[in-house]
Amino acid sequence: MIKREEILNYGMTFPDVYIDAPFHDPNWVLLRYRNNKKAFAWTYERNGHIWVNVKVDPEWREFWRNAYHSVVPAYHQNKEHWNSIILDGSVPDLDVKRMIAESYDLITGRKG
Repeated sequence: MIKREEILNYGMTFPDVYIDAPFHDPNWVLLRYRNNKKAFAWTYERNGHIWVNVKVDPEWREFWRNAYHSVVPAYHQNKEHWNSIILDGSVPDLDVKRMIAESYDLITGRKG
């Protein structure tokens, strides 16, 4: 996954999700859960790549950051609870999807 559209299309497969652009800036496009309006994936372009911020269980935060150089502390968010995934092609699609799914589960209160 290297394109924003891939992230948004995948995110829309989850129940009760919608796309939002709340900052009047077309660079920032979020996936939100309809029932509580919380975002679980923040997409934006930075340094020539699309980035995705995902909520992360603090127990898994360092695992993802150590596993991939393109998973870093979240840009513009709480670095304890959020990671940024830089979509440069180095993180396998399956793991990008897993991190997005875990973020969805965390903001909805569901267990994966």
